[in-house]
Amino acid sequence: MRFGNTEVRFMGGGAGCLTMLLVSIVISVLLTVLLNVLL
Repeated sequence: MRFGNTEVRFMGGGAGCLTMLLVSIVISVLLTVLLNVLL
């Protein structure tokens, strides 16, 4: 990910990509469960 001239890397390589993917999946599942409980 680039912001102007600076390169921002969360975690390098495939492990970082996999971690970001897992985090987004977990967050979406938690949001879905939360919405179902509230509604």
